[in-house]
Amino acid sequence: MTRVELIPADVLKRKAVVYVRQSTQSQVMTNLESKRRQYDLVDVARQRGFVDVEVIDDDLGRSASGTVARPGFDRLVALLCAGKVGAVLCFDASRLARNGRDWHHLLELCGLVEAHVIDPDGIYNPCRPNDRLLLGMKGSISEFELGVLRARMLDAARQKASRGELRLSVPFGYIWHREAGLGLDPDLRLQEVIRLIYVRFRELGSARQVLLSMKADQIHFPRPSDEGRMTSFDWMPIRYRNVIAVLKNPFYAGVYVYGKSEKRTAIVEGRARRSYGHGKPIGTWEVMIKDHHEGYIDWAEYERNQKQLALNNYGRAGGAKSGRGGRALLSGIMTCGRCGRRLSVAYTGNPQSRPVYRCDKPNLMMGLPRCMTFGGPRIDAAIAKELLWAVEPMAIDAAFEAERMHREQQEDRQHVRDLEMQQARYEASLAERRYAACDPDNRLIAAQLEKNWERALRRVRELEARQPAEKRPDIEVDPSAFTNLADNLSMAWNALGVTMRARQQLLRTLITDIIVDVDDKARDVVLTIHWRGGQHSELRVRKPRTGEHGCATTEDALEIMRSMAGRWSDEHIAASLNRMGIPTGQSKTWTAKRVSSVRRVRNIHGYLSAEKGGDWLTMSEAATALHTTRHTIRKLIKAKILPAVQLVLGAPFQIKVSDLATDAVKAAIARKGPPCRASDDSTLPMFTDT
Repeated sequence: MTRVELIPADVLKRKAVVYVRQSTQSQVMTNLESKRRQYDLVDVARQRGFVDVEVIDDDLGRSASGTVARPGFDRLVALLCAGKVGAVLCFDASRLARNGRDWHHLLELCGLVEAHVIDPDGIYNPCRPNDRLLLGMKGSISEFELGVLRARMLDAARQKASRGELRLSVPFGYIWHREAGLGLDPDLRLQEVIRLIYVRFRELGSARQVLLSMKADQIHFPRPSDEGRMTSFDWMPIRYRNVIAVLKNPFYAGVYVYGKSEKRTAIVEGRARRSYGHGKPIGTWEVMIKDHHEGYIDWAEYERNQKQLALNNYGRAGGAKSGRGGRALLSGIMTCGRCGRRLSVAYTGNPQSRPVYRCDKPNLMMGLPRCMTFGGPRIDAAIAKELLWAVEPMAIDAAFEAERMHREQQEDRQHVRDLEMQQARYEASLAERRYAACDPDNRLIAAQLEKNWERALRRVRELEARQPAEKRPDIEVDPSAFTNLADNLSMAWNALGVTMRARQQLLRTLITDIIVDVDDKARDVVLTIHWRGGQHSELRVRKPRTGEHGCATTEDALEIMRSMAGRWSDEHIAASLNRMGIPTGQSKTWTAKRVSSVRRVRNIHGYLSAEKGGDWLTMSEAATALHTTRHTIRKLIKAKILPAVQLVLGAPFQIKVSDLATDAVKAAIARKGPPCRASDDSTLPMFTDT
């Protein structure tokens, strides 16, 4: 039917609907001729005899495959159901629908209300079988054409990707060169920031810790400023998504990857809804070419990073969470030797500060008795002591290595700042040249260029203010200065400035896992420590009995009390314990009253002056007997002229009464003039006696 008189008069009284659609936004912006030809169908409708013509162009930039909602098509269907449409005009069948369901549904509605379908080829009445057959064939051909084109393009893309020549969208740090192909971005600042992310992750082992450290150093990361076309970008404060995107992208390992994500289709309210970007496991990628281009890391390090990120995911089976602080040193690293589950941590006390380790998953999940429960302070102290004993031989080397790593970190930070400063100065110079090249009479342009120049200069001043005043000189450290470092490891471990997070991270650097079991007969907690490198060791810690608290006096302090009691007063014992750095059970300093209380509880016999019997004297008593000072007595003891005894290091000296009557002591006390010094045959006198 090609003649206007073949359209019934009652149909011409209704409105004609011109349906305009293009599949994508890029087609809307570039395929202007196709859009113009569709709008020209308004004139065709008037030539056919329609007076009321309505254009529906709500679906410009929307696909007709059936997976995207089309409000314009829904409005067209609503008008057809209301019987207000006499004809539907479209450029071809593919504009109305690209799937058979929508196309045949539209034809059925047109047939029910006797609405015609008009395209540049002719006029079709869906009420007639021949026209219905022809329209159905056009819709099927359009759907088949879409499938053929899509399959052809995807096959060509796969073939090109299998050779590593398909120019995919690459992440920051890479760029497609016209001749050389895929390569590193020439922006050195961008390269250094990406490398710094990997360096920090090697040191810290956590993506969030990398973010916090780079935030503290005020390091920026690029962000696209051209709607994702990746041709221009702005430097913004780094975010977590930047860090995790760099760590998880295999392109940075020199691997060309195609098909690492998939689309998924779900039926929602009778329509297919597709979602994209669902990652696939490494072994299921369609194309994976190693050593395709220069990488920031190698493939082995990329795999280690993915494993570490998976282990950091709290609750993941087979992995221990990274040290995140808290009051429990061993949280997340101990495994039950009976059921194989991770031990959980609970806190008791008032306030709740005392950690308790327990395996209660069988009780929570199956109603079975708990495998084990034990207090945390003794276990934490025992593991810390074992850890310090293990690292003691390497303390000096570890100190030098830490100093070297600290210097490298400072150098990397300074290098990034220098590159940022260099770029800021270039942008300020460029803004100055643009302002100088502008016509002064064009005030609108000159004012904006002047603002840009001022903004660039402020950026330079901000970066200059962040630069250190002067570089610190390199200090050569003498290795002999660290000879006593191993003796101070315990003090460094228990220092107030050391956080529990730092202790946990150090522990996880050396220990991979701890298998725990409880020997009920011996009341011992058996710890099997798995060290990094494959070594294993076993440690037994006595489990406190019921009612036994953790504030008891240590055995070292009790032994010193037993050895000094009877000869020394409580004041002397308290002073000796404080000098040796041994605290009370409640981590307090010793006083005479506290020593007396512990002696009474432990049944330790106290000091009685009558028991001394005059055989032993203190330094003060010896000085009184010899009519001299304590300073002189101490010098005689140091010169080994006067014998003296110390029960333990730091305790007061004990001097026998009989030793005061020796000739050497009498001669030293009677000597006048030059100070009393010990004789040394190897030292020549400065002045002779003659």
